[in-house]
Amino acid sequence: MKDIIDKITAEITALGGQVETTQKMDKRPFARVTDKQQGSGYYLNVIFQVEPGALVTLRNRFATNETVFRVLFTQASEAATPTATTAPK
Repeated sequence: MKDIIDKITAEITALGGQVETTQKMDKRPFARVTDKQQGSGYYLNVIFQVEPGALVTLRNRFATNETVFRVLFTQASEAATPTATTAPK
């Protein structure tokens, strides 16, 4: 599993992305089984930053990777940055 995680993070960094965290989850059954030989798999949660245009390339690379069965990308909303305000005197 460690080698697979390293390969996934290498794909992200190769496109100029920055991996913040990876969370390895347990093996779980798939909710919808599309292939009877693949009824379950290990889940991995990767939080990373990459330019939006690189997601198409990343999706295509994972589609051709035999060790990656399914991929789901979600976009996090930008956190509000606190600004300093001063009251007029």
